[in-house]
Amino acid sequence: MKILLVNMPWGSIEVPSLALGILRTAAESGGHEVQVRHANLDFVDWVVGRTAFGLGDYTYYSTSSYFQGAGDWVFSSALYDRPGDVDAFSAFLAANGAGAAEIAMTTALHGLAPEFTARLATDLAGERPDVVGFTTTFQQNTASLAAARLLKRLSPGTRIVFGGANCDGEMGAALHRSFPFVDHVVRGEGETAFPALLAALAEDDPGTAGASAASGDDTLAGIPGLCWRDGSGTSRANPMSRRPLAPGQILAPAYDGFFERLDASPAARWVQPKLLVEGSRGCWWGEKHHCTFCGLNGSFMEFRSKSPDRFYDEVTGLAERHQVLDFVVVDNILDMGYFDTVLRRLAESDHDIRLHFEVKSNLRRHQFQLLGEAGAVMVQPGIESLSTPVLRLMDKGVTGCQNVRALRDAQSAGVSSCWNYLYGFPGEADQDYRAVIRQIPLLHHLEPPAGASRIAIERFSPYFDKPELGFPDLRPAQQYAEIYRLPENELTDLAYLFSAAPQGIDEPLAAELSAAIDTWHQRYPASRLTYQDLGTRIVLLSRRQAYDWTVLELSSPERLALFRLLDQPRGLATLTARAGTDEPTVRAVLDDWIRRGLVFQENDTFIQVAVEAGSQVLFRLDDARPGEEKSAEQNEQQEARHAVAVG
Repeated sequence: MKILLVNMPWGSIEVPSLALGILRTAAESGGHEVQVRHANLDFVDWVVGRTAFGLGDYTYYSTSSYFQGAGDWVFSSALYDRPGDVDAFSAFLAANGAGAAEIAMTTALHGLAPEFTARLATDLAGERPDVVGFTTTFQQNTASLAAARLLKRLSPGTRIVFGGANCDGEMGAALHRSFPFVDHVVRGEGETAFPALLAALAEDDPGTAGASAASGDDTLAGIPGLCWRDGSGTSRANPMSRRPLAPGQILAPAYDGFFERLDASPAARWVQPKLLVEGSRGCWWGEKHHCTFCGLNGSFMEFRSKSPDRFYDEVTGLAERHQVLDFVVVDNILDMGYFDTVLRRLAESDHDIRLHFEVKSNLRRHQFQLLGEAGAVMVQPGIESLSTPVLRLMDKGVTGCQNVRALRDAQSAGVSSCWNYLYGFPGEADQDYRAVIRQIPLLHHLEPPAGASRIAIERFSPYFDKPELGFPDLRPAQQYAEIYRLPENELTDLAYLFSAAPQGIDEPLAAELSAAIDTWHQRYPASRLTYQDLGTRIVLLSRRQAYDWTVLELSSPERLALFRLLDQPRGLATLTARAGTDEPTVRAVLDDWIRRGLVFQENDTFIQVAVEAGSQVLFRLDDARPGEEKSAEQNEQQEARHAVAVG
């Protein structure tokens, strides 16, 4: 059979679809002819000639506006053949922080979407495919549904199949019930279910002698997780598999054709292309302690990891095949067994591969160092908060001081960190935030969070599944009623995001937190706090607006010992016992360092926040050659030579 797999807006334009790459491998292994249509790039090509559309606009709809559903609302006009309530949705966006330019673009695209969708559906029908598969994740639902509806009208014999994260669990069953032009929905992992569906469709071809509806129904009823329609047209949803795929069954993606397609698009001028790769599925931490707000793993939390050799071969093989060195590893959490295997092997290789990993925030300095040496230019440590009481409410298994350590140690290893600050947890207290806000100025040299936001309730999260945790009255988030013209009960099953009465801190305190983070962003580029340990002395250099000192030298045995002990979070009693001095002395030193912004404090626990300076030796970075300007690093080294001893 001829299979056409479609990646609609607002799928990322800088990477190929991992889901379609995997399904392509699965379908081709069954002998089918497979093409991938990068309709997200088709949209870019089409829209840039009609509006002042750019990368910032695409990013807004693909990621930034996810919690408002702007991307899905854009294509709802194409799904329903008429525009939605523009004034109501514009007011909704404005109330949720959208600017006038974003609202104007959203309104314009809402009017244009039917024309693009009709052109695309005509193109798809012209390919005369037997099966068209749409992957839908985040804000791809309405674009995919709109194209599928028109395609079915143009080519009634083409089978329409949906899959992806938006189809997991009840969401997929509701989508299938609500949109009759969708013939099948594959819920859960598709490596086995999709080929089984294709085989069943091939056998059940009406032109095949002996084919019968009854035999076809029996076959479809045996595919775990599949949604299908019986002979009477009734939507049926098979129970999903209780066993996730074993690591050996997780297929490698096929990305052939993507980079040639990107090169032919205006989007090629906007982005640096990357490849998606996965080493594991599930979450080993979530199996034991499911973070209360997280629904990312959907129906399958069980952690499964590819062998280190296989992961290494996939990464290096894809890099060689496509001549691309930038990779985003989509795993929800890094397999800790990879440190002494695949990461060390990458570090020791001559490859210049650059990787992005999601990791747990309790990693140690040597682990961040190995990540950096292996090519991890960015990590997402899942920090979420710098307050231990709030982290306990999340069931994160880390402390505020450990999260500060993660930011410091990642930066010392030359690895960039991306993270978000979350609030709004039932049981949190104002002091959990005021203590952090007060200390944010001493962290201005460390990478700030992207922003602060109140948590949304996600399907599959403990907050969704267990009302007793603090959110008893959930309803579909407001945007779903604006996007879909469906009854409330269907929206409840279709939705991934839910709203509830706000919990935790109030809006004025949340605004204080956001303002403090905004200031952090503004001052981070010019802020610095580094140290060099020279054995008999430690020299610190500070450039932070909130503190009036630049150079500090520690030389007394007590201060040297305390500073080195504060490399890890320590309590007052431990510091006193291990520093070999008395408690009043320790308290006096800590008070001095807190005043200077050297130490982050949480109750009776402390950690120093200075980043290691480069591995260069101080006195070998003396001076630039005559006529050359000194770098910022050299100037700091020069200042350190003239440090005033205070220890």
